[in-house]
Amino acid sequence: MLALRCALRGRSKIEMSGIGTFILSITLPTSSQGWNTTLRNAWLCLRWFVPATAFAVQGVTAVGQLSTGDHLAEPGFWPTQSQPSREDFAGTDACSRCHASKTTTQIETPMARNLVPAAAAEILHSHRSLTFSIGGFDYQIDTGTNQAEYSVTNGNQRISYPLGWAFGTGRVAQSYLFRKEDGSFYEARISYFSSLKALNFTPWRAVSSPSGVQEAMYRPVGEAELERCFSCHSTASSAGGRFDEKHLIPGVTCEACHGPGLNHIKAMDAGIGSRPKTSNLEIFNPDGLLPSDSVDFCGACHGTFWDTKLSGTKGVSTTRSAPYRLVTSKCWGNGDPRLTCTACHDPHKQLETDAKAYDAVCRSCHVTSPGEKTTIRHPGAACPKATSNCTSCHMTKTFIPEMHANFTDHRIRVVKPGEVFPE
Repeated sequence: MLALRCALRGRSKIEMSGIGTFILSITLPTSSQGWNTTLRNAWLCLRWFVPATAFAVQGVTAVGQLSTGDHLAEPGFWPTQSQPSREDFAGTDACSRCHASKTTTQIETPMARNLVPAAAAEILHSHRSLTFSIGGFDYQIDTGTNQAEYSVTNGNQRISYPLGWAFGTGRVAQSYLFRKEDGSFYEARISYFSSLKALNFTPWRAVSSPSGVQEAMYRPVGEAELERCFSCHSTASSAGGRFDEKHLIPGVTCEACHGPGLNHIKAMDAGIGSRPKTSNLEIFNPDGLLPSDSVDFCGACHGTFWDTKLSGTKGVSTTRSAPYRLVTSKCWGNGDPRLTCTACHDPHKQLETDAKAYDAVCRSCHVTSPGEKTTIRHPGAACPKATSNCTSCHMTKTFIPEMHANFTDHRIRVVKPGEVFPE
């Protein structure tokens, strides 16, 4: 019998008895910060002993996953982190010198175009005057050549401000931030929804009985939230731990996922890349991540398992967090490189919407003929119903009311008619 104890902060401990049997005892905290501390400490201990470890908390299992806050606390690059200096960023044009085939397609993706000055937003220019009325308040966005003006009135008082930034391409929705006279940022309580071709309340921002025009019109955005928003919708938005609106690069470009590129360019210009046995090219390549970390990497903006849990998001709304839903799939198991986000989606290219395009990924794990024996390399049984368009049945579209749109549920499963939405 083998016994091992690992003392942890947050009153956590791990015991190992027998061969490969782990018992994790955690005193559950009552705050999000406590959760982060406790789970991080437990996970850091576990990572020394097993490559993939399952946490079972209140019936939910997460395999080897961390929250984005935990990843950011570790050394090295991770998406959304603040960089020491804006001067370390080279820009997409510099990347295109060697990676033209990738940059040419990447700059046309929704990720690269998901933040623009509101005055330049195509959605707003396509709909010069947008209105929305509810509860005695009239909302309006009027877009001219150089400005998109947002106004709200209750019949007695009218307030208006020029919108500053438009978040999202409008494929599903587009939301807006603006500054007031005090220099602070505020979020408009209304957004544009493509399925409605109209304005409606920004998700989770509706106020049933606003005290006045101000509360009906906007919500203040604090510094920490502001940095999170821009770090997922732009590149180089924070330097030295401070938000830098003046020098940010709108949209998610090369250096948002690979880190600042100036030192990499200098290294390549110096010929370091051509030297044998050279591994440090002064750039981050997420392709080398373990499966659990790879999914968390994308989850820094798309919602990791623990980010989603700690946010309190429940029900069909969790479908927006594809990484969260993916790792709760039975076929995810302990993590498999054939099932990571980038196994299906190339971030340098447009999203593929044809279900057939993903069949090859499914066949990399599943045998294809009924009655065919599974193998170590192909542990998944053959589908008895079809041999193509796998995702159309096993990754169903789920309607999310607050988004007024369907989202692909990345919890891969045999969907049963009338089933309760699985979490």
